[in-house]
Amino acid sequence: MVEVEDVLSRLRRYPDVEAVNLYAVDAADRLLLDEAAEALAAAGDDRVAVIDDGYGALTLGAAAAYDLRGLRVHQDLLTGELALANNARQVGLTDRYDVCELGERLLADVRVVLWRLPRALSGIAETADAIARYAAPDVRVYAGGRDKYLTPAMNAVLAESFGSVQASRGRQKSRVLLATDPKPVGEQRFPLRNQLDEYELEVVAHGAAFSGSRLDIGTRFLLDYLKRMKPDARDAIDLGCGTGILAVALAKARPGIRVIATDQSAAAVASTRATAAANEVADRITVLRDDAMSSAPDNSADLVVCNPPFHVGAAVHTGSAIKMFSETGRVLRPGGELWTVYNTHLNYRGVMERLVGKTEVIGRNRKFTVTRSVRGLHT
Repeated sequence: MVEVEDVLSRLRRYPDVEAVNLYAVDAADRLLLDEAAEALAAAGDDRVAVIDDGYGALTLGAAAAYDLRGLRVHQDLLTGELALANNARQVGLTDRYDVCELGERLLADVRVVLWRLPRALSGIAETADAIARYAAPDVRVYAGGRDKYLTPAMNAVLAESFGSVQASRGRQKSRVLLATDPKPVGEQRFPLRNQLDEYELEVVAHGAAFSGSRLDIGTRFLLDYLKRMKPDARDAIDLGCGTGILAVALAKARPGIRVIATDQSAAAVASTRATAAANEVADRITVLRDDAMSSAPDNSADLVVCNPPFHVGAAVHTGSAIKMFSETGRVLRPGGELWTVYNTHLNYRGVMERLVGKTEVIGRNRKFTVTRSVRGLHT
């Protein structure tokens, strides 16, 4: 295990937010590797899948400990995918895994699955269904996380797809659920669809997409100001697009506008593409999986709309939002506008003033604040 610990000790979160209270490897990663040790040793090459491996601890730990090759990896978040690639280069294991979308290529005939459970039950449901649908009948699914983010409802969701779900003994405030005996599968439930009658808009959502097929209350509040958002804008960006509601609402309201919808979540990108197609505006919305608009050229947008996250993975942390605001200051043209909705207690106004430009509060209710920042104007 010395070699494995050496690998794990060298992992970093980059390009995700790095801070003293955020870690690239945690106790849940180590517990997953230990609980799955016997199964990994017996699995052989090309029979192991790793899902939502935060920064590569599961993939690279398994590869190093058991000399495994042909690991199949799916990470919803692009930052995790890039961090795994960076870490694999650092420890010389780039040839041990392949990146796959959630589906048959990832899971066909797989015997062992290592899985960091997401918080969204719908995300668990879609992934569990895919494993039951495509993996080997004797597949062993080791699904784990930190105790404070695991709920009894997760066991129930896994039990919809597996005949047996057993919890490990806890260790260092972490736990692993072992799911076996996949149940027969019916028609695929995902993506989900929902008609928002008040906006004449259909939402299509994969399981891991934020807020699912519902309209979250922050986005609903921001939509109240749609007509006021830089009326002469020709190039707009929906930053952190989720299921694409803001992007589609803009495109439907303004036939002359071109919209780029960007999110680092693979589920969000797939959902937004499907939502744009369902609302017949796919020809004017370009959907990109990107980390905070990093691929967008300088001075390329007139309008950016954003409902920023306040979580980095499971931890409450504002680093991701600050990264978004910094990129917005670069991407907006002079006079361009950033319209943002955020939980009022986060008080982002000063940060946006510094990174984008003059920021004024446009609306506020009991929970949320809507602001407009103008690029190049400072108080």
